[in-house]
Amino acid sequence: MPDGAQPVLDVRGLKTVFRTRAGEIHAVNDVSFALQRGELLGVVGESGSGKSVTMMSLLRLLPMPPAEIRAGQALLGGTDILKVGPEELRAIRGGKIGFVFQDPMTSLNPVFTVGNQIMEPLRKHLGMDKKQAADRATELLELVGIPDARRRLGDYPHQFSGGMRQRVMIAIALACDPEVLIADEPTTALDVTIQAQILELVKDLRQKLGMAIIWITHDLGVIAGIADRVMVMYGGQVAEEAPVKELFARPQHPYTRALLKTIPKISGAREARLKVIEGQPPIMSATPVACPFRHRCEYRFDRCDVENPALRGVSPGHAVACHWTAPAGAPAEGVVHA
Repeated sequence: MPDGAQPVLDVRGLKTVFRTRAGEIHAVNDVSFALQRGELLGVVGESGSGKSVTMMSLLRLLPMPPAEIRAGQALLGGTDILKVGPEELRAIRGGKIGFVFQDPMTSLNPVFTVGNQIMEPLRKHLGMDKKQAADRATELLELVGIPDARRRLGDYPHQFSGGMRQRVMIAIALACDPEVLIADEPTTALDVTIQAQILELVKDLRQKLGMAIIWITHDLGVIAGIADRVMVMYGGQVAEEAPVKELFARPQHPYTRALLKTIPKISGAREARLKVIEGQPPIMSATPVACPFRHRCEYRFDRCDVENPALRGVSPGHAVACHWTAPAGAPAEGVVHA
């Protein structure tokens, strides 16, 4: 994308908490990112890192209470979608931003035909009559690779395989030509063959339609094949952000480096031993005042225990939130190792 291009979605300082009987859980802590037109941004991290909560916060898909968006902006075409009223928010959901959820069987309504579920946003957001909506729904099913599309409009979700149901979910998300498509681990429940088909479909649709895509996943192998840029999350905040080739070639954050080591590799004739990241993600019972990764980090030193590192640029388009200067092997800003 050209420098200075206006992002289609600009998120600034997003903070989301959950109020529980045991106290508050600070699930998203000061997350900022910009999504350019036509770009595919991969969002990666372990379960509990804040990936899905961040994106669901943007469309206010979380139950409120217990969730509360405590701070931040999310600018879509100059409009802060965190501040709009219910009617305008409904127009944005499915209209300007499409969302593909992880499990299509629980996302699709089992008592309505897939045709009915695709046609609903077309009639609601675009004002189409029944015939226009049926024609467009047929086009959408054809676009996502479902054969005999017109006949299958009358089928119910249980009559489709898992991969076909996910294609239906993508068709629904694309129905109103959204500016942004958010896909929340859409291939996790599918076998590897179907995963590959869905990934090829998304790459093809992106080329045809030119939309911006946010792809949430824990699989860096998927990100390597489809993303332009990667945002690594940990403890409800951004640990590292970089162009995809830069991230794989020169990972800076110890967490990113650890994630890359967990990808299975084959070295010569013998399989390399699979690495694991020892320990568990933190329970964010307060706004972090220290590095959330410190208890699992092999580079930890005194400063990590008393100061939560802010994102800092290390090269054009590449930022990291870490006190350690990787891969130089020395603390940042001349701090002496403890």
